[in-house]
Order: sequence, then C-alpha cells, then structure tokens
Amino acid sequence: MAGKRSIFEEVGQKVEGPKAGMIARSLGGRHAVRAWLVTIFLLVAVMIPVGGLTRLTESGLSITEWNLVMGSIPPLNEADWTSEFAKYKESSQGQLMNPNISMEQFQTIYWWEWGHRQLGRVIGLVWAVGFAGLALTRKVPVGWSPRLWLLGALIGAQGAVGWLMVSSGLREGMVSVANVWLAAHLAGAFLIFGLISEWVFQLGRTEAQLMQARRGREKRLFGVSTGLMHFLFLQVIFGALVAGVDAGQYYPTWPDMNGAFFPPDAFDVPVGFLQNPAVVQFAHRMLAYAIAGYGVYAWLKGRKSAHAATRRAFHWVGLALLAQIALGIVTVLSAASLHPAISHQVMAIVLWVLVMRARHLAGAPVQGSIREGTA
Repeated sequence: MAGKRSIFEEVGQKVEGPKAGMIARSLGGRHAVRAWLVTIFLLVAVMIPVGGLTRLTESGLSITEWNLVMGSIPPLNEADWTSEFAKYKESSQGQLMNPNISMEQFQTIYWWEWGHRQLGRVIGLVWAVGFAGLALTRKVPVGWSPRLWLLGALIGAQGAVGWLMVSSGLREGMVSVANVWLAAHLAGAFLIFGLISEWVFQLGRTEAQLMQARRGREKRLFGVSTGLMHFLFLQVIFGALVAGVDAGQYYPTWPDMNGAFFPPDAFDVPVGFLQNPAVVQFAHRMLAYAIAGYGVYAWLKGRKSAHAATRRAFHWVGLALLAQIALGIVTVLSAASLHPAISHQVMAIVLWVLVMRARHLAGAPVQGSIREGTA
C-alpha cells in the first residue's frame, strides 16, 4: 500500500525519501572517523608509558631547547653531539646530578627524550592529516567537526604543557621537572583518553540507535559511574604528584608508612604540601582506599543492571580495579621500581577506559534479547 500523500503535494509530484547512498556515506564516515580516533588513542596510550619511562630514567631534561620543526632532527655528527652535550652539562641537572656523565650515557637519555618528543609530533601530525583528509572527503558526520577541532586543540595544548613542564626543570637549581606540571600533563592525556573513548563508543552506533538507547538510560547507574570516573581522574593527578617527587621511594612499606599511619617526620622537609613526599603519598593511598570502597559500590549497582552488556562492563571494571590495587601495593613495596611502576601506569589507562565504557553503557544501554540470552 502506498504511503499517505501530503495535502500540500501537487498531483504528479514525485516524493523522494532518504537515498541509500547518503545513508551508506554517513555510516562510512562514522567508521572512518572512528578508526582515525582509535589510531590517535593507541598512540596516546603508547605515549603515556614512554613518558613514564623517560621520567624514571631521568631523561626528560636531556634536551634543553624546544623547536617544533627543527627539533625533530637529532644530532647527525660528532659536532652536533658535542654541542648538545655541552648544553646539558650547563644545566642544573647536568651540574648537580650528573657532573661525571659520559657522552655514551648522555646519548642514552637524549634518545629517550627525543623519542618521547617525536611521538608527540606524530600524534599531532596524525590528527592534522587525518582531520584534513576526512574533511576533504566529506566523511565527518554532521555535528562532529567542533568535537574534532576540540581534540586538535587539546593535543596542541598538551605539547605546550609538555614544554612548560620541561622548562620548569631547566630553571636554576632544579634537577627535575615540577610535579604540578607533570600532573597537569598527565591529566591532559587522560582527558584526551576520556573524550576519545566516549566518541569511539558513540560512533560504534548510528545516531538513531543512540537516541533509542538513551531512552533507556539508567540514571542512577550513570551517576555512580560518573562519580567513579571523577575519583579516578583525581587519583591520576595525585599519582603524578607522587611520581614527580619520587615519593614512592621514601615509604616502601604497606599498609603503614615506615611503621606509622602518617610519618611523624613528614613536615621536617621545608617544602609545600604538593611537593611533600609524605603528604602526596598519604593522599594517594587514602584516595585509593576511597576508590576501592566506591568501586565495590559501583560494581554492586552495575551487577543489578537490566542489561547484560552493562553488567559485563561493570564486572570488567571490578576486575581491573582489583588488579590496579594489587599493582599499586607492589609498586609501593618495590620502592617504585621500573617494571611495577610502569605496569601500574598502564593499568590506570585500562581501568580508565573500562570505566568510560561502563558509564557509556549505563547512559545508552545495549538492548539484549531474551531469546538469545543477552537480556
């Protein structure tokens, strides 16, 4: 039976509906943008542990200048290496921490920092080239351009914060970067992670599917998962504050801190609260306990969801949270040695993404089928 005609339609007028080609192009655009965002996500995921290794190997101040274009070219001959080595030896870290460093040792830390900066340049390039290509081929879904521009702005801001972080360690008398700048840099990376994760989840479904799914939003569960997300973001910041002052090496005991709940000699060092190893590590530990308790609460709420996919998502959050707690304890007991510290950082990424996924599914549940056992 033919569809009803509009009373304003003239006799003989041809009525056209959505063209199949337009729908296919729209879906293709969503898939292309999604693949591009996943690529950037993976690069940032590599960038975080590389940055952690750069810090743990004390390599971050080996390059004393910032040059966006020419800085991508490493020393190519002996004269270039001699010049870079001389600049480093003039820095406070070179004079106070590594006065006897050899050229070979300097080259090792130089390559770590150079690789770290190169990866940052690659991320910026992938964003710029990818966005230009998607825009020229008209594959950017309607309404998505502002979000993708925002991503580019955040990536650019990360580069600027990265240099401010390095420059804070190049000031006279400094042998490492300021931990507040390190925290800002890591917080920016997790903000980028969070946005990309949410957008990738959204692009996995059509706008019509998302609109339908949001009608079944589990508001309380969405609010609980949002709270867990905020808790984790705050913990990431405190983790960076701890790492920035090597606080993990001061109190390598658990559950006490060198035999006390709070070290009695904590304020013997004349530094600010955020630079005090005892204070930041104590705050990091207390927040971890709070997150553990709240995480159990979130898991208990999530396992009662009416949707199987959402329940599974919260189960994964619970498992990742347990793994992260275990890694945190091992990191403390090992005095923040290389492998546990990096594993703890990588697991933070995994936990963050899993929480973002659980939150997304609470806000836009995937409808299951009783017949297929997915309800």
